[in-house]
Amino acid sequence: MAKILFVVSGADHWTLADGTAHPTGFWAEEAVAPYRAFADAGHEVVVATPGGVVPTVDRGSLAPEVNGGQEGADAVAAGLEAFEELRRPVALEEVDPDAYDAVFYPGGHGPMEDLAVDPVSGRLLARVLASGKPLGVVCHGPAALLAATGPDGASAFAGYRMTGFTNAEETQAGFADKAKWLLQDRLVALGADFQEGEPWAPFVITDRNLITGQNPASSTPLAAEMLNRLG
Repeated sequence: MAKILFVVSGADHWTLADGTAHPTGFWAEEAVAPYRAFADAGHEVVVATPGGVVPTVDRGSLAPEVNGGQEGADAVAAGLEAFEELRRPVALEEVDPDAYDAVFYPGGHGPMEDLAVDPVSGRLLARVLASGKPLGVVCHGPAALLAATGPDGASAFAGYRMTGFTNAEETQAGFADKAKWLLQDRLVALGADFQEGEPWAPFVITDRNLITGQNPASSTPLAAEMLNRLG
């Protein structure tokens, strides 16, 4: 049995370019689908958030229209209810990454608010990347990579092939013209080799031990790839 750390945003809003606070948090499917895959395979999941706050689910991620209909929405809601570890997170500041076999970051707009500028998360990401252990990051989760720098001050992820929520998807979601910055732009700026799949379709990129998914639909195949790595 492997021990897998889920690092989840503690933010309940995302500050837009005009200063307004857009209610958000983590995206339900991106936490529930990998959790279900890991739990079904017999692995242990521990959730960590900045300060150990109970994470907030983005209410929009529970709507039928983003879950393929009411049946899908009900399944995600049930999965969220079963994900008890979300209700008793540990403080990210107290996490020893060496105690885990793999690390996973779900998205939602929450990471754009807190993990993108969280030095504790950034140091953890750099250590896990250097360790060779599976590191899975999906959708807006790669915002956390912006806080990971190496000893020389450069991004620990410069030169890595990766994906994340694209400018095209942010535009279609209606937030591209409201955001302070766009994830794809920032990842390109840090030196990532950003790969872009079709909007909203599953798309996973693996480079060494880094496994990234573009959007919510990529959560399940990303989890499968992590399970392959864990054996």
